[in-house]
Amino acid sequence: MSQPQGFDQRDDQSDRALRPKRLADFTGQVPVTRNLSLAIQAARQRKEQLDHVLLSGPPGLGKTTLAHIMAAEMGAEIRETAGPLIEKPGDLAGILSSLKQGAVLFIDEIHSLKRVVEEYLYSAMEDFRITIQLGEGATTQALTLTLPPFTLVGATTREGQLSAPFRSRFGIRERLDLYSPDELGRILARSATLLGVAADAPGLATIARRSRGTARYANNHLRRIRDLAQVSYGNRIDVAVANEGLAMLGVDAAGLTELDRRILGCLATHRRAVGLKTVAVTVGEDEATIEDIYEPFLIQSGYLVKTPTGRLLTVKAYQHLGLTPPEADENQQRLF
Repeated sequence: MSQPQGFDQRDDQSDRALRPKRLADFTGQVPVTRNLSLAIQAARQRKEQLDHVLLSGPPGLGKTTLAHIMAAEMGAEIRETAGPLIEKPGDLAGILSSLKQGAVLFIDEIHSLKRVVEEYLYSAMEDFRITIQLGEGATTQALTLTLPPFTLVGATTREGQLSAPFRSRFGIRERLDLYSPDELGRILARSATLLGVAADAPGLATIARRSRGTARYANNHLRRIRDLAQVSYGNRIDVAVANEGLAMLGVDAAGLTELDRRILGCLATHRRAVGLKTVAVTVGEDEATIEDIYEPFLIQSGYLVKTPTGRLLTVKAYQHLGLTPPEADENQQRLF
């Protein structure tokens, strides 16, 4: 899946070094961390397995980090995979049968699981057992394997794509929301210390305001700006250095990337509600990427609204593009 400009796929591993290792060190998402902390403490006191957990929300907010933290705080091994990698029940059976007592199985993009694989998980989640079909046709035999208790942690950007029976088997369901600039500023202050770069509060606040409400992008921006600071500015980030670095990354004063602006420009050209497919074709990006990665920020920031007839720009978006908004009828005025 594509990422906004300024994101380097090579950053994924280095990003892990910046991730907090305990819930107490996790900045933001207070309702989520509070509920998870309580559930973990209760499970440990009762010496029970933690309930299965479903984490939903836009990419880059910390779902993977929370999965690893939960495993660490439960003192459990974690096995990590992704929905698209599990193509058939046999793949899942191999993973489940190799889990140790009390392990955490983390499945990213869990909404991508094929339905037959999803249904195969039902008995594993509820009864900790799986039934494997051996042979085909008249020679088919069923072999039932008992599994050690484990916790399934699923992460998804599209919770609505999970079937109701599957979703109901998660005892803990939490949604992560975009971070505030203040929360991102605190995350960046910690990351700057870990990266060994000096940064003043106004410089970090500049990066935070322009990081799409997403911790991953904030840290990615910080790493690239650290390069600039190291080479040209004595390894120190202030507002001027932050602005220069963000400009090099194509991030404007509102935190919009080039593709954000192309999406808004497409809608501004039509000056009416436009379907997702039309937007995707116009800007040259797939529909899922636009809907999962770009739209949440544009909607929450007040640049875009969804209507029954398609995507529609707000007055704020026209103003950001330096364009005069079309005369709105009463219905549009209520939207804005």
